[in-house]
Amino acid sequence: MTAHPPFRKVLDGVATREQMFQLFSRHKDTPGIDPLSGTPYSGEWFEIEATQFHFMLDLLPPLFMRTGMLGISEFKAGNVTSVFFAIRIRGRERCFHGFCDLTDRQSPDKMRAAIIAHETGASDSMTRAEKLEAIWNMTPVELRDIARNANPGTGWAEHRGKRTILINAGKHDAVFKLLDDLSDLEIDELLSSARSSRNSKKGGDDKGCP
Repeated sequence: MTAHPPFRKVLDGVATREQMFQLFSRHKDTPGIDPLSGTPYSGEWFEIEATQFHFMLDLLPPLFMRTGMLGISEFKAGNVTSVFFAIRIRGRERCFHGFCDLTDRQSPDKMRAAIIAHETGASDSMTRAEKLEAIWNMTPVELRDIARNANPGTGWAEHRGKRTILINAGKHDAVFKLLDDLSDLEIDELLSSARSSRNSKKGGDDKGCP
């Protein structure tokens, strides 16, 4: 039996069109990832704007269409493809994108159920791992990097290949810190800052999902 990774949310909030396309290829520069397998993407999902749902509906021919669900015929890699969801949650239509491994034909339905369970849970139901993925994905590319320095004198040799982001070090200048080493307080502050920024810019087309 094929082992599938758990479904996991990779962005806090609603992805803009630019963020959506960035997330479509977010593993392309990750060290040690086989881009042809599609495995790194399988199970990942995030919320999108309704306008992006309609855009993708018109852009690519569907592999399948069901009420509130659209599978794309252009596979990401291997048996992994994009599936778009329109789901009514607490009386409001919301749209989502997920990468499903169709070697499991029930994967789209399982992902839909996982999204509903996640979004109807606690107000802050993201796991620590999901929060770190969200922070990585929302951080501008110029403020994040992969540790590459192999010189033992720098202290980074043992962390080569791990993800780092630039954070405010208080009295000191901003410094790069391992993503996995962020404290719970730093995680909450980064997510809170992103939410505040997003809410201040919120607006535009409120067209619902189909």
